[in-house]
Order: sequence, then structure tokens, then C-alpha cells
Amino acid sequence: MTRDKDIREPLFDFLEDTFGKVRILEEKNMGKSRADIVMVTPDLLYGIEIKSDADTYTRLSGQVRDYDRYFDMNIVVVGTSHAHHIEEHVPEYWGIITVEENDPSGSSPDEPLDFYVLRRPRPNPKCRLEQKMSILWRTELMKIQTHYDMPKYKDKNRAFVVSKIIEKVSLKDALGELNSLICDILFDRDYNTIAREIGEFRKSELQKRIDIETDPALKLGLMLERASYKNNFKKKSRRRKRTGR
Repeated sequence: MTRDKDIREPLFDFLEDTFGKVRILEEKNMGKSRADIVMVTPDLLYGIEIKSDADTYTRLSGQVRDYDRYFDMNIVVVGTSHAHHIEEHVPEYWGIITVEENDPSGSSPDEPLDFYVLRRPRPNPKCRLEQKMSILWRTELMKIQTHYDMPKYKDKNRAFVVSKIIEKVSLKDALGELNSLICDILFDRDYNTIAREIGEFRKSELQKRIDIETDPALKLGLMLERASYKNNFKKKSRRRKRTGR
């Protein structure tokens, strides 16, 4: 019986061999679900859900709805127990990869799992650009704003910034360029420095509020909040995500 933890590493190798240049990001929250894998290619984002032999279809319908909002293409990876019925549970534009265990005494003892592309993914007609861009952090959105020579909108929330980027790109008829830019940014994402960058961004925003606050009690609260960012980000460590060859 295949299990999720046994599938992942061999699957990463298979994806790299099949798609070429990729970057693998794991466990991305999206709506009420969590994407097992986000695969970045030079132009597209793929959402990949793993259903091992130990899994059921109980949550799959809700997961499909969430994946469809975020990714250009989607793939489900299933164990042999699901291979004959998975097409009934995912849309026709979803790709399907099956995985089965090799006989350890056979010709591939160093490859315990065998992957087969049962159905190639097709473009997802339900992908929403604003949801896809929510994968980016605020400091990464700033790179897009710089690329298009846009205002920084430092006093605005993420949703406002994303809407302005989409508006700008629509006027320039440059959706393909934006998709490539999003992928480039995710390829370059550095988990060793992002915590510091986000902390510095948030502290700068707090400093602006501190400078204009006239109530002594509220100003003290903001100063304590600013100090807490420094301590929290110093303690927080993120494991580096696997990067494709």
C-alpha cells in the first residue's frame, strides 16, 4: 500500500524528469484546503494533490474547487487502488498520474515506485488571477509593482495592490508576461531571507503609524508591536523548499 510520505520524494524526481525546469513548493494553504504540492514551471503554476492508497475521496470535491481557483493546471497523483475510479472524481481537464509499487526483486530495485501519466493536464478554465497572486508575499508583489513602474501603495492592503496590478496588466495586454513574472519570482523565492524582508517591511509600516500617532497609549502599543516583529522573526525558521534541478 502506497502512502503519502513514501510517494513524495520519488514523485519530485519524476516531475523534474517529466517537466524539466521546475521548482517544488509544498503545503500551500488555499481557501479551506491545502495544496500538497505547488509546482512552478517557467510559465505556469501547477497544483498537485496526492491521494495515496491510504486516502479516501471524502474531501476531494472541496479540494478540487479550491485547486481550480488558484492554479493554471492541476494534477492528481493516485495509488493503484484509486486508478480505475479517479476519472469520475476530478474534472476532465485535470491531469492524472498513477503510482504503484515495484517488485523489489525485479529489474528496478532502486526505484520502489513506478509513475505513469494516465491523463495529461489541460488549462484550467476556472483559475482566478487574484487567487493565484495570493501565493505571493507582499514583498514579492512589490517586485511586480517595480517591474510595471507602479506606485508602492504602502498604505493599502494586499487585495487593493493585486487589483491594481491586474488592472495595469490588462491595460497593457500583458497577461502572459505577468504569468512568467510570477513564476520567475517563485523560482527565486529565498526562504532564508524572506522572514527578514517581511519583518523589515512590517516594521517600516508600523514606524509610519508611530510617527503620526498622537495618543501616547496607542503610540506605546505600536512601538511594542514593532519590537515584537523583530523578536518573532529572529526566532522563526523556515525549512528551505525543494528546488528542481
